[in-house]
Amino acid sequence: MSAEPAPAAAAAAPPEQAPAPEPPAGGEEAAEHRALVLTGFGGYEKVKVQTRRGGGPRPGEVSVRVRACGLNFADLMARQGLYDRLPPPPVCPGMECAGTVRAIGDGVGDRQVGDKVMVLARSGLWQEVVNVPASQTFLMPEGMSFEEAAALLVNYITAYMILFDFGNLRPNQSVLIHMAAGGVGTAAIQLCKTVENVTIFGTASASKHEALKESGVAHPIDYRTMDYAEEVRKISPKGVDIVLDPLGGSDTSKAFNLLKPMGKLITYGVANLLTGQKKNLMAMAKTWWNQFSINALQLLHHNKAVCGYHLGYMDEEFELVGGVVAKLVNLYSQGKIKPKIDSVWPFDQVADAMRQMQEKKNVGKVILVPEAPKEESKKEEN
Repeated sequence: MSAEPAPAAAAAAPPEQAPAPEPPAGGEEAAEHRALVLTGFGGYEKVKVQTRRGGGPRPGEVSVRVRACGLNFADLMARQGLYDRLPPPPVCPGMECAGTVRAIGDGVGDRQVGDKVMVLARSGLWQEVVNVPASQTFLMPEGMSFEEAAALLVNYITAYMILFDFGNLRPNQSVLIHMAAGGVGTAAIQLCKTVENVTIFGTASASKHEALKESGVAHPIDYRTMDYAEEVRKISPKGVDIVLDPLGGSDTSKAFNLLKPMGKLITYGVANLLTGQKKNLMAMAKTWWNQFSINALQLLHHNKAVCGYHLGYMDEEFELVGGVVAKLVNLYSQGKIKPKIDSVWPFDQVADAMRQMQEKKNVGKVILVPEAPKEESKKEEN
């Protein structure tokens, strides 16, 4: 998942000079397209719409006309310089998108022009056109919208592998899901419901509790006004079987202490680092100072497991990730999962889209589209 998309160049729009162009691939005439570019680390204003110029797909690649892109928490951290899988700026962010195959490079036999595909990459997908290895594309299932397709890969792969590969979720177990109204949280709730009699605890602000209850969370907890560990213990004195921890810092210690014997803690993020538009050195120091640490002997005595998950480091695991995507597509086709779209924003409003997620106003996935969405399609998705 490490390949960059379409060879890029850009004269910025407006007239700011963008990075020097790379020569187009394949000897074709370069075509202009719009892209979102992180011009430096900092606030929302650091992500700008620029014009880039790229050629056709190289051998083994497909060229995709992008219709929708996913915004992920990692993108917010990348903007502040806190995500190590993003190349240094100026760079085009974006780990997932969906669109239509418009051209095929030599040696590609399992894709054809017109295919509707989902794309997964380390970065570079927030563009109108991307060139990516065919192995990083997945056919969209029948009936799926481009917005849903752009909301599936990162969040649902993460939630699936955490719950089933690491968590070994089984009937009659209990799960604590932090940031339960976000993209991974929403995916995890839906996946928990595919297993019989799973009790879900979910943290979110009070305004989101009704939506969480409707989605299947038995016990929503307002982390802003309550100690969630105490609230869990009131209902389940022994704790829970699985904790999904995207927070880091002292919350990881709380998660470990909440586990039942044979329980599993899966840590997959450090959201506590993000406290405002720009990097906060105090928050970084506090988070790392409070970072959970345990040795093998202590684990032996506790009868608990601690796992770490980072999709960004599975660049070369095509078979493993592809197997998970196949299971997710099957679950979607059966009607057991369905990405929940919070809102759809055109590239020109990327700052508002990032603000929506960073201020934790979203319930479900925040989507970026190259063009302004039609009002009726927005209504349809919500």
